[in-house]
Amino acid sequence: MKIFNSIKINNLRFRNRFSVASMCQYSAKNGNPSSWHYSHLGRLAQTGAGLLMLESTAVNLQGRISKKDLTLINKKNEIELKRLVKFIKSSNDIHLGLQISHAGRKGSAEIPWIKSNTSLNKKQKSWRTFAPSAIRRDPKWPVPKSLKVNQIKRIISDFKNSAKRANKANFDVLEIHMAHGYLLHQFFSPISNKREDKYGGTLQNRCRLLLEITKEIKKIWPKNKVLGARVNGNDWLSNGIKLKDCIYLVKNLKKCGLDYVCVSSGGILPKTKIKFKPGYQVHLARGIKKMTGITTRTTGMINSFRQANKIINSNSADIINIGRKFVNDPTWLIKEMKKRKIKFNLPNQYSRCF
Repeated sequence: MKIFNSIKINNLRFRNRFSVASMCQYSAKNGNPSSWHYSHLGRLAQTGAGLLMLESTAVNLQGRISKKDLTLINKKNEIELKRLVKFIKSSNDIHLGLQISHAGRKGSAEIPWIKSNTSLNKKQKSWRTFAPSAIRRDPKWPVPKSLKVNQIKRIISDFKNSAKRANKANFDVLEIHMAHGYLLHQFFSPISNKREDKYGGTLQNRCRLLLEITKEIKKIWPKNKVLGARVNGNDWLSNGIKLKDCIYLVKNLKKCGLDYVCVSSGGILPKTKIKFKPGYQVHLARGIKKMTGITTRTTGMINSFRQANKIINSNSADIINIGRKFVNDPTWLIKEMKKRKIKFNLPNQYSRCF
């Protein structure tokens, strides 16, 4: 079955077409992985997927979503992530990826299970947030400070430095987060970007920062590893990003040397009306794959093997990105492989369970 065939991206071969999605855990200690990360990721590494993506990791302190975010901004962060990578790989040959991000105006937020979609206040030690323009994401949130050009240049440098550290920490895949309403998406979307300089206005200008960051990271990211991006295929708003805009972006990201995109949508405003249904974002990945030829991962409410197999067989995407289902049942993919007599090297400790 094609879905269980290996796939080569750049110079790296993945054992099948499944990846475990990056899922923020809001459980870091001073930006470093906690014991929870070892438990959580160690469990997900045994799912049978070909790739395990770690959560969105901030490139500077202002770029955190919450106080409990992972960061990759100093030697200590690098050492602790390297230790985590070594731990996961010690018992599994799964490839590991890291997603790097800047939250922009979505930063300084409360941990969602304490109070969802809520900004911290001064008593809670909030911090100043930055964005392309001084436009709040919601009436209840503070107005972010519009970034000056020299500050934008510093953020480009921060992304590049985090990428260098990710390589030293032995990650196989690096993913630049350009979606979900975070800073790079904020520059891309006309809803949040009202700048009148070279970083705003036209679609070309709104893509500029995303392309500059990709070019800088490409300079230092090893050729034998994989560089990708999480992109936004649709804002689901009349005045927002449409698929054709994302196709333009991805064509140019590919020219910069990007190896793949993971196609998501929404997130630029908190109350966007999205018609959620199984595979609701697959058509976006299909459109981007068809028009750009780049390797694509699709994600979002892919809840069954039958559904995933149909996506791959119809050439709508190259890889299936799944989060919640792997958390709900980490063994579901192994069961599907066993049912179809697909060979998979189970850990000896688990071999008698299937």
